[in-house]
Amino acid sequence: MTELEINKIKQEICDIGKRIYDRGMVASNDGNISVKIGENEFLCTPTGVSKGFMTPEYICRVDGDGNVLEANPGFKPSSEIKMHMRVYRERPDVNSVVHAHPMYATAFAIAGIPLTQPIMPEAIIFLGEVPIAKYGTPSTDEIPDAVSPYLQSYDAVLLENHGALAFSDSLLNAYHKMESVEFYAQLLFLARQLGGPKELSQDKVERLYDIRRQFGVKGKHPAVK
Repeated sequence: MTELEINKIKQEICDIGKRIYDRGMVASNDGNISVKIGENEFLCTPTGVSKGFMTPEYICRVDGDGNVLEANPGFKPSSEIKMHMRVYRERPDVNSVVHAHPMYATAFAIAGIPLTQPIMPEAIIFLGEVPIAKYGTPSTDEIPDAVSPYLQSYDAVLLENHGALAFSDSLLNAYHKMESVEFYAQLLFLARQLGGPKELSQDKVERLYDIRRQFGVKGKHPAVK
């Protein structure tokens, strides 16, 4: 990958970071983003900076163990880089990881409620279910270990008392997964205020799974188990 291509990805990371910040999916310096650019090479957001105000020179380059390959003075990789690397290690199809604290999805994570109710065709086709990984101390191996059991079956996971994690074959698709998780959580929350959601039957869910297979949507999902 050329330096021009790498610089373009750095700008895309900044653009997605601003979108996440502007949508209220993170506060202050929360959240982190990474993109795979080579067999053992990744770009990631730095620790301790707002995702809404980044510029390309903020972005760090690391290897598969999270070791710094390139970083400008004053910047070092996200403290959650271990979580990202576990995803890449166990899901070779993944090229980008997004971690954020979207309000409604994080509320479900704090309440210990997974997003598994079949309430909307689009969520069923493109997202599937969103389980909860048990709580782990940030920046330690506890979170990667907690997330690991879900990586082969899902493309998004809630982090107990923490936030949400989404991953896909591109940065844009990983962001879209995160956006879909939050929309799903918001709809489910509002439906519960109106007396509870009317769930789709298993037969209808299976028909939606068939549609997903026909579309050839990439990633992991209950439809491809």
